[in-house]
Amino acid sequence: MKQYKHLKDYTTSIEPDKTAAEIARCLSMHGAKAVLTEYDEKEGFVVALSFQMNINDSNVAFRLPSDWRPVLQILENDNKIPKARSTKEQAVRTAWRIVLHWVEAQMAFIESQQVKTQQAFLPYAVMKNGKTLSEQIISNPNLLLGSGE
Repeated sequence: MKQYKHLKDYTTSIEPDKTAAEIARCLSMHGAKAVLTEYDEKEGFVVALSFQMNINDSNVAFRLPSDWRPVLQILENDNKIPKARSTKEQAVRTAWRIVLHWVEAQMAFIESQQVKTQQAFLPYAVMKNGKTLSEQIISNPNLLLGSGE
């Protein structure tokens, strides 16, 4: 397994709901018309944020997931991280803080006019079949144009 020099926010005590609210606020300040918080049915914690933005006079839906499982693996496999921090709850908190920082970085990228909103969030655009563009391409890599060479 790859060694990580530093897993950002692995010590956070901020609950996922609070972080999701921070992300929703950031998105709404940058043009999101609606933000939906999705919860795990069994565990009750936040698993994704879906939002809508008006892009070129069309409402476009996006879905930002957060997967705590790989974060937990990193927490468990890093000798420098105390075992008390290697829990599912901590992994969920950490994963959502990482999503927040990513969204803030994308907004800075957009505000500096280096990219447009649709470019920054394109992998998370929800297609007609309900999958995000990235999920669709992962399940069918033949959708990519060209060989990449």
